[in-house]
Amino acid sequence: MKKIVRTICYFSKEPSQKIIDRLKFIESELTKRGYEIQTRRICSSNKSFTELKNSINDNSVMLSIGSLNFKESVEKINDFIKTKNVSFNLDLTNDEIKKEHAEFLFKIIKESPESTFSFAYTFNNSHSSPFFPSATYEKEGFVIGLQSTNLSEGCKTIEEWLGKMKTCWLELDHIFKNQKDYLGIDSSVAPLFKNESSLINFIKKFKSFNESVLTDTYLKITKFIKKENPRPIGLCGLMFPCLEDFELAEEYEKGNFSIERNIYLSLHSGLGIDTYPLGIDEEIRKVIDILKTIQCLSKKYKKPLSVRFVSDGKSKILDKTSFKNQYMMDVLIKRL
Repeated sequence: MKKIVRTICYFSKEPSQKIIDRLKFIESELTKRGYEIQTRRICSSNKSFTELKNSINDNSVMLSIGSLNFKESVEKINDFIKTKNVSFNLDLTNDEIKKEHAEFLFKIIKESPESTFSFAYTFNNSHSSPFFPSATYEKEGFVIGLQSTNLSEGCKTIEEWLGKMKTCWLELDHIFKNQKDYLGIDSSVAPLFKNESSLINFIKKFKSFNESVLTDTYLKITKFIKKENPRPIGLCGLMFPCLEDFELAEEYEKGNFSIERNIYLSLHSGLGIDTYPLGIDEEIRKVIDILKTIQCLSKKYKKPLSVRFVSDGKSKILDKTSFKNQYMMDVLIKRL
């Protein structure tokens, strides 16, 4: 089976070459056991985009400053846009959602649309997830996140796939359990691209995506990844990244993945709205209403939820996007 680690993320107060070397060591321990490593990341408690960017000379390492409140975000937005590729999330768990919170997103779209990929709103966020832009620093150490969809290749049942996930979790935990800075495994299912990397591709082996939505399939997966993970940390949920899972993007274009359906699936199994396309002419009040809804649902069910809308800065509703981003499929944008 193809064992892919989506990310090794180190959480550090003071990132340095020492942390880079540590990431390389962790990667080497995994590659010699047959794992393919996609990304190495650092999430810092340093709230300066510029300082974090300047402290790391390795451009292959993805960076994040974690969570900011709204006041901090407004103060630092120009640095965020200037540094590029340094992620963060805006925590609105306890804010009264107003127009200014949605205007913040539209400012990013206008001035640096590619940066929408590195930004999300969060509600009741979990600490120490290695997945950006939701990652948030709590304590020093590293966390591993898998691209577990690839483990489903050749599986004839969902249970067989879940069993392969657990085998990998146990192996990872065995490898690192004696390392003092090992924090755990975020067992979130993080799909990407198509074929065996796509969650929707696997689901469609059993029934259509439309049919699957009204079954307990996704609930079973979520229950397993939370309960059977030997060292859980972070989000440990089911991701529905609209444009990163290319076969989900196809369902979006067919009209099968509306924002309402996204919220429904997120509520009982997922982690929120992720890489969902937004036309530059979309009504701002709709974004405000969605943020309010996600906030209320997150509070009601005490559940981590996030909202990551993405834009290429020029495509309107019914236009075909042009992201020029290998991780996102271009689609015809639909009205929210």
